[in-house]
Amino acid sequence: MTGKAATPRNLVINADCIAAMQAFGSGSVDFILTDPPYVTRFRDRQGRTVANDDNARWLRPAFAQMHRVLKDGGFCVSFYGWNKVDLFVEAWKAAGFRIVGHRVFRKRYASSARFLRYEHEQAYLLAKGDPELPARPVPDVLDFPYTGNRLHPTQKPVAVLRKLIGAFTQPGDLVLDPFSGSGSTLAAAQLLGRDWLGIELDVNHYQTAGRRMAALQERDRKAAA
Repeated sequence: MTGKAATPRNLVINADCIAAMQAFGSGSVDFILTDPPYVTRFRDRQGRTVANDDNARWLRPAFAQMHRVLKDGGFCVSFYGWNKVDLFVEAWKAAGFRIVGHRVFRKRYASSARFLRYEHEQAYLLAKGDPELPARPVPDVLDFPYTGNRLHPTQKPVAVLRKLIGAFTQPGDLVLDPFSGSGSTLAAAQLLGRDWLGIELDVNHYQTAGRRMAALQERDRKAAA
């Protein structure tokens, strides 16, 4: 841990993720799955926005901390904005990540339409060091069910996140999402028997994620009783 406090587990933290991760132990996280702001000044049809989506100042320091807290041989799956891919790739490489895969998530609807109808999301698979190959690799194209974005303007489906977590972790591993939003990554980890840790800057989304995870934990306690 090298002078850092013990990294918490099964907790949602309301904070700037860079400052929060600075308190975590190096190599204390088994897997990172995150959907950071795309640096596109996103605004949905209801006028909802995403914190820090209007700047890229956080990009390099955030991924530098993610690389530090991730164990050697660990993986990070990061969604990204396709039209800002140069900024994301630069940040990942500067942090020390190696790009080892790319995933496309196929939608049955268009999130927007300009020069094209945009009917997919995308994420890169990043590695720290020289990881072992997964025993059951998932396809690089997956269907992406519509969530309705009721809890968050860019809410991701738990079913897809479960497949990613299941491919790269074991029960009891710690899954980190530094941009946890409404807690979809955390919910997927809980459902798979993994420990989880979320950080969210927006207080409303933090409260949503906290309520969501408390309900899942209570459900699991009752099932185990």
